[in-house]
Amino acid sequence: MSTTVEEALLGRRSCRAFRPDPVPRAQVERILDLAARSASNSNSQPWQVHVLTGAAKRALSADLLCAYDEGRRAAGEFAYQPGADQWLEPFRTRRRRFGEGLYRDALGLGPEDTEGRRDHHRRNYEFFGAPVGMILTVSKLPLQGALVDAGLFLQALMLAARGAGLHTCAQASLLDFHPVLRRHVRIPDDHVVVCGIALGYADEEHRLSTHRTTREPVSAFATFYDSADTKTRVTA
Repeated sequence: MSTTVEEALLGRRSCRAFRPDPVPRAQVERILDLAARSASNSNSQPWQVHVLTGAAKRALSADLLCAYDEGRRAAGEFAYQPGADQWLEPFRTRRRRFGEGLYRDALGLGPEDTEGRRDHHRRNYEFFGAPVGMILTVSKLPLQGALVDAGLFLQALMLAARGAGLHTCAQASLLDFHPVLRRHVRIPDDHVVVCGIALGYADEEHRLSTHRTTREPVSAFATFYDSADTKTRVTA
């Protein structure tokens, strides 16, 4: 359990193996209540969250797995990330490094093991065994700003979950099957799906429990300016 923001940030990870232990509804509501404290443009709060547990989550997962196995991917409602072959550097390299770290190093699945990799990918649609599955949506109307607001809400949700001793995994993979999601939850017509979220207790016995991704150092993405002449005087 995390007691400070720093501990929550350092302890947060994309958990891909959960225990089936149920999470009390009151605890889920508390996490959502805390996440709702997130900043949003003009306090518009454009997000909605659809929470599935029990039979409702099992029914959605079964439908998602069927759609995945039959190759029924749908065109995106909107494009907020490039296709798999459209990432530019340095993001292409980082994405490839992530995939190698997950499939090859953590799971022991080489590039030739297409069946093993497919089996692991299928687990996305079961929310990696988590007892709680969520679908995060935002309004289309202020879409660009709403996506920023959704990111703030999502981060707050994940940190609040760590504060409660829980783990999460944000799942963009569900975007490919947004028509399936709409059959199971009441997503308003003026909303688009941002991602799915798995929530629960991490399975610390699973081989993925020790898997961690790296982060770029501050020097790689931050530039400090200490003079009015910002074009020539920079503090590295």
